[in-house]
Amino acid sequence: MAKHKLGVIVGSNRRESLNRKLAQALVKLGGDVFEAKFIQIDDLPMYNQDFEQPVPAPVARFKAAIEGCDALLFVTPEHSRSIPALLKNAVDWGARPYGKTSWPGKPAAVIGTSAGAISTAVAQQHLRAVLGDLGLQVMGGEAYIQFKPDLIDAQGTVSDESVRKFLKVFIDQFAAFAARFASRATAAAA
Repeated sequence: MAKHKLGVIVGSNRRESLNRKLAQALVKLGGDVFEAKFIQIDDLPMYNQDFEQPVPAPVARFKAAIEGCDALLFVTPEHSRSIPALLKNAVDWGARPYGKTSWPGKPAAVIGTSAGAISTAVAQQHLRAVLGDLGLQVMGGEAYIQFKPDLIDAQGTVSDESVRKFLKVFIDQFAAFAARFASRATAAAA
């Protein structure tokens, strides 16, 4: 069985991003079910409708990367009780120009981590609402990971066994969720 092409979008451009570390750990845990590719968003210009015709080269690359994926994994920090501006900008570019959105029908999952007790709960709620409105099929369930020092090593291995098991279940559930949409697309094309 072929692996699904997974686009991974990290909502942080911080060099030592906790969410990038979480994303890398998820990619490692899901290596048996997904062929993952990180989609760069930190080079996208701030969205401006004046720049839509033609879209800037980084935006064209970003939209092509989204369209080339079977499923999308969003891994986001929380900024001021919402999604980071960097991620919202990428979401907006993916939806534009009008009538040329790259999002509809894509299965998606949302997860995030921070050192806080409620992790990224509010940001994930906001992101789910935005993605659903744009036509993505967002997997239900919540996944809030409280990041602690040494939770994930330099090789992307989760050191806490209970967290590792939780994340493996999460990524396997997402693979099953994405497979349902792939089978629907195959049946519709036949």
